[in-house]
Amino acid sequence: MQINPACILSIFLLSFISISGASSAHNENDFLECLTVQFHRSNSDSDSIYTPKNVSYLSILQSSIRNLRPASNSRQKPVVIITPEHESEIQAAIYCSKKHGIQLKVRSGGHDYEGLSYISQTPFFIVDMRNLRSISIDTEKNTAWVQTGATLGELYYTISQKSKTLAFTAGVCPTVGVGGHFSGGGYGMMSRKHGIAADHIIDAKLIDANGKILDRESMGEDLFWAIRGGGGTSFGIVVAFKVQLIVIPETVTVFNVSRTLEQNATQLVHRWQYFADKIDDNLLLRLFLRSFNSSNGKRTIGAFFTSLYLGRVDDLLPIMQQKFPELGLVKEDCTEMPWIESTLFFAGFQGESLDVLLNRTQVSTAYSKAKSDSVMQPIPEHGLESIWNFLEEEEENGAELQFSPYGGRINDFSESEIPFPHRSGNIFMIHYGVGWADNAEYQRHINWIRRLYSFMARYVSKSPRAAYFNYRDLDIGMNNIKGNTSYRQASVWGFKYFNNNFRRLVKVKTEVDPTNFFRNEQSVPPTSTQ
Repeated sequence: MQINPACILSIFLLSFISISGASSAHNENDFLECLTVQFHRSNSDSDSIYTPKNVSYLSILQSSIRNLRPASNSRQKPVVIITPEHESEIQAAIYCSKKHGIQLKVRSGGHDYEGLSYISQTPFFIVDMRNLRSISIDTEKNTAWVQTGATLGELYYTISQKSKTLAFTAGVCPTVGVGGHFSGGGYGMMSRKHGIAADHIIDAKLIDANGKILDRESMGEDLFWAIRGGGGTSFGIVVAFKVQLIVIPETVTVFNVSRTLEQNATQLVHRWQYFADKIDDNLLLRLFLRSFNSSNGKRTIGAFFTSLYLGRVDDLLPIMQQKFPELGLVKEDCTEMPWIESTLFFAGFQGESLDVLLNRTQVSTAYSKAKSDSVMQPIPEHGLESIWNFLEEEEENGAELQFSPYGGRINDFSESEIPFPHRSGNIFMIHYGVGWADNAEYQRHINWIRRLYSFMARYVSKSPRAAYFNYRDLDIGMNNIKGNTSYRQASVWGFKYFNNNFRRLVKVKTEVDPTNFFRNEQSVPPTSTQ
């Protein structure tokens, strides 16, 4: 089984285990009645409410879940799924949630590594933002209002219909939801030239724990700061983001060149670490590493150099020949295309119609687990060779490491500009991923990725050991499922994601949601509940 290098962990859930017990049924019925009454009062369509008795309930629940693993460990199904079409329906959901004590989970896309948007250990319901996905482009001001239920694919497609030279810097997988991706950072193939998605958010519309609808001016700069990289679901429900679009050339260049151990992959990967964050800002040279069977049937390690250059091939080649002649890149390895077609290339849809970007589902039947690290010093060759040994333990194409370079525009901001702290001093980010089809093998694969993560401690950032919030990992620490979580306990994971910005995030949380209404296993806690 192969992990798609463009859409890591894009995995579809087929089944969910049984509903919560009858002991909470009365409270759940009262909650459902509350929703029905509140929706009626706001003249909203009650068809936006789905209970387990509804024939569409299961398909809606499953439609945007990408990972079988979290649900396989959960005993709870959502008591209700709400698919609001109006802000008043979200306000009603918040009101009824507070009144009857049913936990609210909000979901925009479903690329949620630990399933925190669709599972819980206590009775809960889902506000699924799928119907709030309008996108409005202003080509005169180069801005866009994007509702958080939209996917990256829908955003990219809509921009392409308005302009050939406007784009947005965000991730590569088209089914990723805007809400979680933007509020957690949003690294992508143009990040070295244009930063991450959160760097370009200029306004937002958020519904707070009191049901008030706020924009940047009314929410204040502290809360606006927090939802640009600190995770929106700790502070409210973000309904829409206003973003500044970027201007790009009409023609960009892509390539995906692979080298095996027999083709000096170890030396090439080692060399890559010394310039990937310092090369021309128009070039982002990403690395995917996995084991596979070569054409002669022999198991080997493959290093896949997957790149986007914001310009033409004749300008790219001299840069590569100067900075990375060892790769031996030639013109025939490269393809020129409009930027919008490059989004298909990196998502594995090269040659297909642009309409594929509007497809909100990607069916899979796999389980997966992921982790992340930041690297500040190059990993020596003997360290890389140890990584190869780990990769060879897993099935062919069953595990993958992704090296994503920092540098360029990412470094132009201070660590505290927004909650995303991974700026200067970091060479690249590592994403570790492993996938499997039979959950009987669960523990073996989990043990494998944890052993690899433990081994890598000697080569990555320390005090704290950094992690990327959008690659959520409950192994690094979590809140109490029931009861309050102390600042000290939350700091175990909080400083890994946000470094010193975690302190400010806690302060903002205390001011805007002191009762900790918006919460999950890794939500920012307020000090007032400790």
